[in-house]
Formats: sequence, structure tokens, C-alpha cells
Amino acid sequence: MGVKAHSSGRQAAEFTAFVRETGTQLHHAAMLLTGDHHLAEDLTQATYAKVFVHWRRVQAADSPLAYARTTLLNTFLSHRRLRRSTERPAELTPVDTGHEPDPGTRLDLLAALGTLPPLDRAIVVLRYWEDRSVAETATDLGLAETVVRTRARRALQRLRPLIDPIHERTSS
Repeated sequence: MGVKAHSSGRQAAEFTAFVRETGTQLHHAAMLLTGDHHLAEDLTQATYAKVFVHWRRVQAADSPLAYARTTLLNTFLSHRRLRRSTERPAELTPVDTGHEPDPGTRLDLLAALGTLPPLDRAIVVLRYWEDRSVAETATDLGLAETVVRTRARRALQRLRPLIDPIHERTSS
């Protein structure tokens, strides 16, 4: 076996291990960004395809997961800008993770996130779902930290009236 074949086989195995380790996390983020199970799968697959093409560079990065997350966000935002299709799903299908207490609550939260513009949704998902810092979120999205803080605050103000009734319903 040649050096190149051995090297590419090892890289493929390392990439496969990376996908196994990060797949659930990236898919959940994609689900929150898109609000649609099938679109989230497509977004996750497109992200991994882009990461695979640049796998050597990704492996050398400080955080391959951060690179993949940034690729996911850029792919999502790019897809939203292109608006290739005006088709809208008639009904959202939640991802069955096996540990959600109320599937209706999950759908309500996805619907509330769906009211936000794509960039605000990305900020909210990174900051509060992925538990990323303001600095990390700003870096991932290529924004200034003040922009992230301002947009996150405004997005939460828009979400609060939609989420408070959900919270009241589930806590009673």
C-alpha cells in the first residue's frame, strides 16, 4: 500500500470518528436553526461534506468542532439568503431524542425560534443552546461582540412573549 493510500485511509477513519462524536450535537443545532427535521438533516450533511473536503485543514485547527459549527452556520445563512425554494413544510416533525418531556413544548419552542430572522436565530442557538460565550459566538459568525449582545437581547425580547406561555403551561 502506498503512503498516499495509507494516509487517505487514516484520514477517512479519523473523519468518520469525528462525525460519530459530533453528529448529534451538530444535528441538534441544525434542527434549532431550521425548525425542520429534513432540512436539518440536509444542512448537517452539507456541512460534513464541506468539512470533509477540507479535512486536513480542519484537523489542524484548534477546534475541529468549532470549524464544523462555523461551517454549519455559514451554510445555514447562505441557504437562507439563496431562498432557492418557496416551499414550506405543512407540518414540523420533531426529532425524537428520547428525553424530551413534552413533544408539544419542543414544537412550540421551534415555532418561536422560527419567528426570528436567520442571523438572530443563529445567535440565540449558539449563545443559549450551545452555551457559547459572546466572544465565541461573535467569532463563529464573524460579528463584533457588541452586535452579538444587542441582537441576542432583542431576539430574547421578541421570544419572551412567545415562550412565557409555554413555560407557564409546562410548570403548572
